[in-house]
Amino acid sequence: MKSFVVIGLGRFGMQVARKLSQQGCEVLALDISGDLVQQLGEVVTQAVIADARDKEVLRSLGVKDFDCAVVAIGDSLSDSVLATLNLKELGVPQIICKAHDETHRHVLEKLGADRVVIPEQENADRLAMSLASNNVLDYIELSSDYGIIEVPVPASWENKSLIELNVRAKLGVNILSVKRGGSITVSPAADYRMAKGDIMLVLGETAALEAVQKL
Repeated sequence: MKSFVVIGLGRFGMQVARKLSQQGCEVLALDISGDLVQQLGEVVTQAVIADARDKEVLRSLGVKDFDCAVVAIGDSLSDSVLATLNLKELGVPQIICKAHDETHRHVLEKLGADRVVIPEQENADRLAMSLASNNVLDYIELSSDYGIIEVPVPASWENKSLIELNVRAKLGVNILSVKRGGSITVSPAADYRMAKGDIMLVLGETAALEAVQKL
């Protein structure tokens, strides 16, 4: 099970925490607002009132033992910088930060953030889906129930044709395209044979896409 610390429970951080929890991840959610923490109390593994600008508070919560931290603090550059520095110094393996503009992004990248997202360019569900899975390369939400994932072909599908796999009937998903090397096959035919290293674009309901990720 992957484990995450989500710092800052505004709209973006709240949705990231919810989605990660729905994906079966361990989630520690932190915010200085008791009202926001209370909203997530029964959704995530643990929700705590805490100030991420205080390194000793983060240390006491054991954040270094989590796989990844998501700094989703609002528009305060200084607050997100301090939180990011604290996480780096505590040795958190991966740090994802929210930025409100390109200048903010540049500063956080200079501090060593592994990935910086601007919410207007990348939504919370898409980020959470890509973080929660070991193999999802990209996720596009089409609606609350449907999405598209870009994912490597599972080992169990290698050297098998689409008609043999019968994924539409068995899993309820559609293979939109397959990328092999520098070429892309759109709407591959039933006799198309999957190979190691293929990258698939898969359309389906959220539950079906989650099943594909676990193959």
